[in-house]
Amino acid sequence: MQANVLDKACIRCGLCPSICPEVFHLPDTGESARAITEEIPQEYQADAQVAADSCPTGAIVIR
Repeated sequence: MQANVLDKACIRCGLCPSICPEVFHLPDTGESARAITEEIPQEYQADAQVAADSCPTGAIVIR
């Protein structure tokens, strides 16, 4: 399972890193949120999915 944040859809609300900071972070540079590039560890997959489902713009894709 991997996560991807769609740059054009992200509004930098900070919800994803507040739900799952092990997978998502919000750069201080003003860019959109980012996800770890490797496979999401099993213990964080449920939280990563909650973050994706909670994203107000649907900017997170989990596959």
